[in-house]
Amino acid sequence: MTAHSSHEGRKIHPGSGRRSAPLFPKGRLLAPSALELVQRILGTRPRQRDLLIEYLHLIQDDQGHLSAALLQALAEEMRLSMAEVYEVASFYAHFDIVLDGEEAPPEITVRVCDSLSCAMMGAQNLLTDMVATYGRDVRVVPAPCMGRCDNAPVCEVGHRHVDTASVENVQAIIDGKDFSAVIPDYQSFDAYRKSGGYQILEECIANKRTIDDVIAIMSDAGLRGLGGAGFPTGRKWTFVRAEAGPRLMAVNADEGEPGTFKDRHYLESEPHKFLEGMLIAAWVVEAETVYIYLRDEYPAARKILLDEIARIKTTGFCDHVKIDLRRGAGAYICGEESAMIESIEGKRGLPRNRPPYVAQVGIFNQPTLVNNVETLFSVPEILQKGAEWFSSQGTNGGVGFRSYSVSGRVKNPGVKLAPAGVTIQDLIDEFCGGMADGHTFKAYLPGGASGGILPASMNNAPLDFGQLEKLGSFVGSHAVVVLSDHDNMKDVALNLMRFFEDESCGQCTPCRNGTEKAVKMMARETWDKEALADLAQVMLDASICGLGQAAPNPLNSVLKYFAEDL
Repeated sequence: MTAHSSHEGRKIHPGSGRRSAPLFPKGRLLAPSALELVQRILGTRPRQRDLLIEYLHLIQDDQGHLSAALLQALAEEMRLSMAEVYEVASFYAHFDIVLDGEEAPPEITVRVCDSLSCAMMGAQNLLTDMVATYGRDVRVVPAPCMGRCDNAPVCEVGHRHVDTASVENVQAIIDGKDFSAVIPDYQSFDAYRKSGGYQILEECIANKRTIDDVIAIMSDAGLRGLGGAGFPTGRKWTFVRAEAGPRLMAVNADEGEPGTFKDRHYLESEPHKFLEGMLIAAWVVEAETVYIYLRDEYPAARKILLDEIARIKTTGFCDHVKIDLRRGAGAYICGEESAMIESIEGKRGLPRNRPPYVAQVGIFNQPTLVNNVETLFSVPEILQKGAEWFSSQGTNGGVGFRSYSVSGRVKNPGVKLAPAGVTIQDLIDEFCGGMADGHTFKAYLPGGASGGILPASMNNAPLDFGQLEKLGSFVGSHAVVVLSDHDNMKDVALNLMRFFEDESCGQCTPCRNGTEKAVKMMARETWDKEALADLAQVMLDASICGLGQAAPNPLNSVLKYFAEDL
């Protein structure tokens, strides 16, 4: 068909129709009132690209949501395209975007955790009751793990967490109109100093200890990264120091793994022990800035850190490094170190291909040390008591102590400091008071959602790095969820796969489409075992990062160990 025939003889020439175009640029018009509001909220803060997520938080905290007009105004103020701002805001679950013609969310939002530990304790019934109780004035939505698994079921009203939640105690908070985070009692700066705190850091800063000696102690102690990977800490510090400066540091405080809450426990109880360990590590690698990336689900920890960092800045203990506390926005994938670094740079949390590794090319393409909270929390005590003290701890071949986050069907859930290599049976019997009344031990997750599921018959396997892999599992972040004869393994695996489906960043097809397809297949009454096994293998082999590679672990565990539930 020719152009002439397709237009019924209409004359076509370059530029036709331009005279009728409106006398303003195409697209959205910038609203002066929105720009003024954004400028007021940001104040004199620098308009740096890496602060985009921080500024999205500031605007939403002020307005309750992010309108299209405000997103455009922020883009204008930061000299970014609307697409750049929108793609970041829409990536993170905690940003409420309201487009033209859409209704703003209610002032009050109740988030009900529906991850495994809370689901076992009745989260679905709680969610149903909440939806039935509240109308349009209160928004009720399901949410992933909030890091309070030992108090399941849990919900959040505004920024106020409600442990062992019910409609009645949620209503009491709504009636009281106090939605701010509850700050627990914690060890203050003065109390920590009185107990000998910051003495090791002082010795380092005064060169009474050498960097090589500190690294040697950490290496001889056998301390490993306790965020999940287990990489030797002294070796990691050495690798980063070997790179040409300037160097940076990031603290991974985004423990989004369902069943994990140890970092929150330490931040909300002994923050200065963590801060001292962090400042020592920054001194060792001569980091110019340390970025603490804290998950948004921890508002109490954020308030504590803001207050206590301000306190230590008055002491001179952190004169050697700048501290920058960054706030996550609801993305489990940002617990992966390269995705976390992307988020620190103000972008979507998409994992990077490796190599290069972040120790070589990290934040702003600079060599970057990444440690998690528990690892740094352990540093001052090891340096004080010596490598032999720490390395002599442990059992069944394990080295040192581990903080196990234990939840599920036990009498006394919580963070349990136990020898590395402890078995699940000893953890239940000696540290948790045994199984909950009326429950018989059936299975357990040794490493959170991604660590797989093992049967109770494997109750003597050491819970440590390198010990569970031969069973098709791993200890990861030491998040232990105990299951009983009241739990159906198909339901457990489906809950975990739904979590991975929701939290996939969408960057790679095996994870993005694989988790979605797996959920649909696992929701059926009868499983196609062969097809599910094939799908799991593709996800394991071809996904870019650990999320997609680990997502099939619960599925494979059920296929392998729990045929009676299929």
